[in-house]
Amino acid sequence: MRNMPIFNVPLTELRERTSIKWRRFEPDVLPMFVAEMDAHIAPPIRERLERALRMGDTGYPELPIYQEAMADYANWQWGWDLDPADATLVTDVVTGMRDALEAVSSPGDAVVINPPIYPPFRGISHDRRLVEVPMVAGRLDLEGLEEAFRTQRPAAYLLCSPHNPDGTIHTRQELETVARLADAYQVAVISDEIHAPLAGARHVPYLDVDGASNAVIVISASKSFNLAALKAGLVIGDSGIRNRLRPMVSDGASYFGVLAHSAALTDGREWLAEASAEITGNKEFFAERLRATLPQLEHTPSEGTYLAWVDCAPLGLANPGQHFHRIGRVRFNFGAEFAPETASFVRVNLATSHDIIEEAVRRMAASIGAVEE
Repeated sequence: MRNMPIFNVPLTELRERTSIKWRRFEPDVLPMFVAEMDAHIAPPIRERLERALRMGDTGYPELPIYQEAMADYANWQWGWDLDPADATLVTDVVTGMRDALEAVSSPGDAVVINPPIYPPFRGISHDRRLVEVPMVAGRLDLEGLEEAFRTQRPAAYLLCSPHNPDGTIHTRQELETVARLADAYQVAVISDEIHAPLAGARHVPYLDVDGASNAVIVISASKSFNLAALKAGLVIGDSGIRNRLRPMVSDGASYFGVLAHSAALTDGREWLAEASAEITGNKEFFAERLRATLPQLEHTPSEGTYLAWVDCAPLGLANPGQHFHRIGRVRFNFGAEFAPETASFVRVNLATSHDIIEEAVRRMAASIGAVEE
């Protein structure tokens, strides 16, 4: 294991970054919204990119090293026997999901989602008819899914696994039921598994469950290793779906993305184990600070992802996220971004240091009772 914590990057250094997280809002706002990590990069990734720069190896991707790295990782982590030939390189996970959706449906077709849900699920479905089957007590509503599949006859179901924003890790039994329903009603399943590596062995790849067919997984190492700047994703699974992807689908992936993601999956496993352990500690620390500082809020740490999904309804705020931004000077994702009915929630990014988490909770508490000017 590493001697230096992964999430101990000083705030002064973080504020020198120019990505969305550190430049979207005012300089005095503490940003804990978008899913970027406040992390030191994994050494194997840095070393692989630096070697490519020294060599002037800055061209186009050619070899299937990403597909092979993912297959090796999937076998090691999940015992899933993945053939690299069943994986197609795509730009990134969101773009890959849109590509897959276009391959299995047409404008106006019904598409099922499970709100509260990561906002791009709605964005990539902008010209489809959304059918919402909300999560129930943090789990998939399997009866609701069957009813939607039977009555709405959707072309596709967009599964989020692990679920974002609440971090639910779906069980094998739940996913087997999804597969049975999708087969019975001929619904294509597109499973976003971008948070899966961080979830570790608890995660169940959708394509590894009995009965899964007419389906693809869209995945990358970007969320678990903080590689959003290095675009590369994979669409894995049904050849009939992958053969219908647009002809130039692989051209959007960055060569540096392929190199970085491959190094992460192959040589970054120790880093990921340490990051996962630190995030578990961060979740517990965040929950403890809420109990001590804002005891009105009940919060249980999530299973998967590095995100916290916090219901702020007991605080009596009309718009908690907006209040914490304007008054507390700390920015979370607003619950209404994920579903209109979860406007009382905020999504908190905990891939950061204890110092930043503690300051965020302090600002939340200090803002309660303050009068907005």
